[in-house]
Amino acid sequence: MVDNVTEKKVDGENGAEEAHAYTPGLKVKRATTVDKMRRLPLLGEVFPKVGDVVNYDDIVAKTEISGDPEIVKLAMMMGLEPEDCPAYMTKQVGDIVEKGDTIAFYSALWGLIKKEIKTPVSGTIESFSDVTGQLILRGAPIPVEVDAYIPGKVIEIMPREGAIIETNAAFIQGIFGIGGEVHGDIQVIVSSNDQTLEADMITAEHNDKVLISGNMVTLGALRKAVEVGVAAIVSGGVRHDDLTTFTGEEIGVAITGQEEVGITLIITEGFGRMNMSLRTFDLLKEFDGFRASVNGTTQIRAGVLRPEIIIPHDIKEEVDGESVLQGMVSGTPIRIIRQPYFGAIGVVHSLPVELQRLESESAVRVIRIELDGGEVVTVPRANVEIIEE
Repeated sequence: MVDNVTEKKVDGENGAEEAHAYTPGLKVKRATTVDKMRRLPLLGEVFPKVGDVVNYDDIVAKTEISGDPEIVKLAMMMGLEPEDCPAYMTKQVGDIVEKGDTIAFYSALWGLIKKEIKTPVSGTIESFSDVTGQLILRGAPIPVEVDAYIPGKVIEIMPREGAIIETNAAFIQGIFGIGGEVHGDIQVIVSSNDQTLEADMITAEHNDKVLISGNMVTLGALRKAVEVGVAAIVSGGVRHDDLTTFTGEEIGVAITGQEEVGITLIITEGFGRMNMSLRTFDLLKEFDGFRASVNGTTQIRAGVLRPEIIIPHDIKEEVDGESVLQGMVSGTPIRIIRQPYFGAIGVVHSLPVELQRLESESAVRVIRIELDGGEVVTVPRANVEIIEE
């Protein structure tokens, strides 16, 4: 995440100093070029070539990770000294075995005593210790596949690692999300950005859909969505207590996206009952019926990741607005991302140059924001993000 940078500008007419700041922002774009890096966790095989066109579910790279180790206490099970075990092993180090295969057989007293050891799992015999008498059986390799996630053109190949895919799309970032990558058709299920998504509004017809809510999604709606197989929900807000109850754990700020809750959820504004930004709602409504790629993965601290909705289409790409390129100036639309005004939306009222001392006694640069309701509040500049439009 880029640090805030502040410059001083002098008004040509009256010589007054005016602050100017650069700050990261959440994107809400109708048409832009989206590049996605699809990379394996380990070296493997990459299938497409530069220039190839791929679809959502096309596998672009594949590898295998080692299976789990299984320890077989061979000496103890056979009642032998460790150094005597190899003489009775029917399989050797490096052999591939199936579950139930005999790996050692011992017979004594003219066959009156017999001991047969079978493999508990399928895999490969990795090693045997003549000190401990233990055999390590490595489970079958686990395949790992990386799909394209978005349809588009392959613009770069990382040998044995993955590929970068480019597409033209609408691109919306949320402020918080849970759940991983999913695909589905956009379906706006509410009539306005201030309407709540309730359980009785969700039916079996919404299976595999990306449902668009207004100001909030209820706990009952989340549970009903999982029941009918909804792919994702995008909502202005959600109650923190409902989210905790739904996931069964307190959601931290380190990283999300690995939750196994049966659905991906993206919050665009904040916690509580919060109207979805009208621009965001209208944009999603415009693309009602389009197929989207959705990822709820969120990381707030080192290496910031934002939840996202990507809606590929053929509309001409927009040129970034001058206000975004230049950073924050008076009138720039922004969102507050920390308490006590978490999720509030407004515009830059002014950017005082002087440092101001907070209740914590630390001196920081601040920003004055005119909220949607007309109230002007003062917060540290680190507590805001530009809404890129």
